[in-house]
Amino acid sequence: MQPHWPLTLYYDGDCPLCAREILLLRKRASSERLSLVDISREDFQAETTGYSKETLQNRLHARFADGEWVTGLDATLWSWRAAGLDRWAAPLTWPALRPVLELGYRLFCRLRPHLTWLPHPDAGQRCTDNQCNSKDPR
Repeated sequence: MQPHWPLTLYYDGDCPLCAREILLLRKRASSERLSLVDISREDFQAETTGYSKETLQNRLHARFADGEWVTGLDATLWSWRAAGLDRWAAPLTWPALRPVLELGYRLFCRLRPHLTWLPHPDAGQRCTDNQCNSKDPR
């Protein structure tokens, strides 16, 4: 597959683990290769993607500049490649390992909504005037 950059990655900024990965991607990727869209923001309009917000929250989604969508592990693979993390992305392409990684990804997707107790890397920036933008109950 020949990628048509940039890749737009739709991620849940309320997820502490997801936010940590996004910090890494943001540091490594140029805007010519990767655009990051936080679907947890109040101003995010899911209808512009053709998917519901619930669908976007249930599985990672990314769209190339030519309109082609990739989801799940493939969205992770291409976002890591966009950030120049090819060495880390390579195992996601190994046929023998792929079923195990898919199973792990599906398990993570089920557990992810219950991980809000983990420390969020943007915790200080997410709270202003005694209000937090996070759905974290603390």
